[in-house]
Amino acid sequence: MTGPLMVVAIGGNALIRDRQHQTVPDQMAALEETSHHLSALVEDGWRVVIGHGNGPQVGFILRRSELSSNELHEVPLDVCGADTQGAIGYELQQALGHDFSRRGLDRQAVTVVTQVEVDAADPAFSAPSKPIGSFLDDATAEKRRSAGWTVVEDAGRGKRVVVASPLPKRIVELPAVRALVSAGFVVITVGGGGIPVVGDARGMLHGIAAVIDKDYASSLLASELGADLFVIATAVDRVALDFGRPEQRWVDRLTLAEARARLAEGTHFAAGSMAPKIEACIWYLERGGREAVITDSEHLRAAVHGEAGTHIVREE
Repeated sequence: MTGPLMVVAIGGNALIRDRQHQTVPDQMAALEETSHHLSALVEDGWRVVIGHGNGPQVGFILRRSELSSNELHEVPLDVCGADTQGAIGYELQQALGHDFSRRGLDRQAVTVVTQVEVDAADPAFSAPSKPIGSFLDDATAEKRRSAGWTVVEDAGRGKRVVVASPLPKRIVELPAVRALVSAGFVVITVGGGGIPVVGDARGMLHGIAAVIDKDYASSLLASELGADLFVIATAVDRVALDFGRPEQRWVDRLTLAEARARLAEGTHFAAGSMAPKIEACIWYLERGGREAVITDSEHLRAAVHGEAGTHIVREE
């Protein structure tokens, strides 16, 4: 199948709008809205590959595992990632299928449960920083420590387990994704950043307790696929400079050099929020990509047409 290729990374807000709407039916309703904007891009002739977040959903599984640990085995973190890839993929496949039918499009979405290889020597493993699961009482926190987890105080709100967030190095199922894209499927992949795996001395892969940033994984995916456009759909329609300050201002366009400079200044983009998204866009452009866009789901189509979002380009 021909046509320009786009990789879209959709954030957790595409599934959970607020704390009052977290159930599976709520998430499916939210994805119905998001899929409407994604299917519009397919209707416009784009080949679309979708990555997505899974942070809240992994937290829900871990919490259920904690609460039932006196009766059932606990679920390893890598398996939590696999579970959420399947569940969210199913929900998104169904929502997209509804929209394709309404638009009269002969297209189908398919989910690839995706492993992403990381380096076992990544410095992130020496400094776990990504909170997962629920807040813990002292007894449970000690139990987690005894089981080998790292437990820290989380911003004065209580104790939580933290895990490493290593950088993605290789998308294991990339050949399958390429084949599906070529065959005309809308592919959902690297869900939650992918299931983190490491290779042993024999080259065999094994899951590891870590969380990969979904924007970084989607950036790598866009580069490996040679995507014409990399889009990050988040909670805001554009990027702000001097975010949260009186001089805050929205920006429509940045060159790669400008994006690097603003990121290095350290005052514009919040760590753990917008900064990784900017960095993911920079990585894509540095690997040969032509244009990256940050916007929200509602403005996806307008942003792709240059009418919304923040566009980051290699040069003027």
